Amino acid sequence: DNEMSEKIKLGISSCLLGKEVRYNGNHARDLLVLETFAPYVDFIDICPEVECGMPVPRESIHLVGDVENPRLLSTKSRKDFTKQMQGWTKCRLDELEQENLCGFIFKKSSPSCGRHRVRVYQESGRQPLSSGIGMFARAFNERFPLIPVEEEGRLHDPALREHFIERVFIMQRWLKLLEQPASRNNLIEFHTRHKLIFLAHSQERYRALGRFVAKISQLEIEKAYSEYSKHFVNALELKTTPRKHVNVLMHMLGYFKKQLNREEKQEMLTLIEKFGRELIPLIVPITMFKHYILKYGQSYLKGQYYVDPHPLELKLRNHC
Repeated sequence: DNEMSEKIKLGISSCLLGKEVRYNGNHARDLLVLETFAPYVDFIDICPEVECGMPVPRESIHLVGDVENPRLLSTKSRKDFTKQMQGWTKCRLDELEQENLCGFIFKKSSPSCGRHRVRVYQESGRQPLSSGIGMFARAFNERFPLIPVEEEGRLHDPALREHFIERVFIMQRWLKLLEQPASRNNLIEFHTRHKLIFLAHSQERYRALGRFVAKISQLEIEKAYSEYSKHFVNALELKTTPRKHVNVLMHMLGYFKKQLNREEKQEMLTLIEKFGRELIPLIVPITMFKHYILKYGQSYLKGQYYVDPHPLELKLRNHC
C-alpha cells in the first residue's frame, strides 16, 4: 500500500534522537521510540533551548510563577530567557507551518518540551506545582491544535503508543486529502473509510460526525473541511477500549449475515468474546475478518482503515 510506504514527517525533541544537546551535555536517546518509528518516519528534530541560543553545556533552566503563563529562568543565576524563547518559538512555528508534520514526540518533564506535569517553581519557596507545560510544547499545541503530540515516556505504554500512531497515520491521510482540490466527495470518502475507527473511539462522536457530514452540502466547502477536521480530531481524542472494539467487531460481523454458515459465525463470535475478555489480542479476530472480506469481496469493509490502520510490522494490535 503506497501510502504506508511514504515517510511520515514527525517532529521530535533532538535529545531523544541521541543528540548531545541537554544542559549537562548528555542526550536522552530513546531506543523504543527510534526502533518503532524510524522505518516509517522522517524526523524533524528540534531542541528549543539550543536553537534559541543557549550553549551546551549550560545552567539548567526551569519554569517559574503562573502555571498558565510562566517565566523561563536559569536555576542559579536567575537569568530570564522568557522573551528569547518566545521570540525564537514564534519564528520556528512559522517555519513548521510549511513542514506538514503529522505528529510530535516531546521530551517529558522538560521546561521547554514537556507536555504533562512539568514543574513550575513558585516564588517565596512554596512547593513547586507539577501541572505545567513546557514553553515550546504549549506554543506548538496552540498553533497546531489538530496535530497529535505525545511524550516519549508515555509511548512505552502499548495502548498509548497505538493511540498516538493511529492518529499520526490518520493525520498523514488528512494532509494528503488537503493536497487535492477541495470537494464534498473527497471529504465524504475520507469520512466513510474512517467510520469504523471513529466508532471504535466513541459511538457518540461517531454519530455527531455522521450528522455533520450529512449536512455539508449546506456549508461553503472550506468551512466544511475546517469544521470537519476539528470534529474528527475530537472524536479520536477518546481512547478505544476492548468493549468499544467489540461493538465494532459485532457491527462488522453483521455484513456477513448471509455468507457465513453456523459454525463460521459461532467461531467469529467466540473470537470476539475472547478478545472482549482480553484473552487474545485484536489482531486475531481482525485477521479472520480479513480472510472473509477477501473471500466474499466485501468492498465496504475492504475500504475501512480500521482493518489496516497502520503497518502490521508495528505489531500494535498484538497486545492483550
